Amino acid sequence: MIKSYALYFAWVVSLVATGGSLFLSEVMDFMPCTLCWYQRILMYPLVILLGRAAYRNDRGIIGYALPFSILGAGFSLYHYLEQKIPALAKVLPCTQGIPCNQDYLDWFGGIVTIPFLALIAFILITIFLIAGRGAQQETAEEEEA
Repeated sequence: MIKSYALYFAWVVSLVATGGSLFLSEVMDFMPCTLCWYQRILMYPLVILLGRAAYRNDRGIIGYALPFSILGAGFSLYHYLEQKIPALAKVLPCTQGIPCNQDYLDWFGGIVTIPFLALIAFILITIFLIAGRGAQQETAEEEEA
């Protein structure tokens, strides 16, 4: 089931993540920091790419979308660690403007923050894309047989 709808699930996660980030910045007036912008740059195209691919059931997009989600997870993990480890706050790219270690959300004792939510979204997208790639390989093997 998950393999069959992997592109659709990945698209839904990217849609929710994009909608959430726009809500937090445009409605709640949370100014995004530099690392937030990097994560947005990697998340926003996934809405269009995965939406189109899910509509057409085009699993060929997986190889192109997977690097976006993996890089996004890396940025999100670093951003989350920067919030939790004070020594990382002095490292670039967050030395000017909005501080990247600023925590707008403080849910569940500070465990759940905006970068944490982005990390979960990128990890889910990565998992769904890998599962979808497995379905693509199974389909190719069935066609050969």
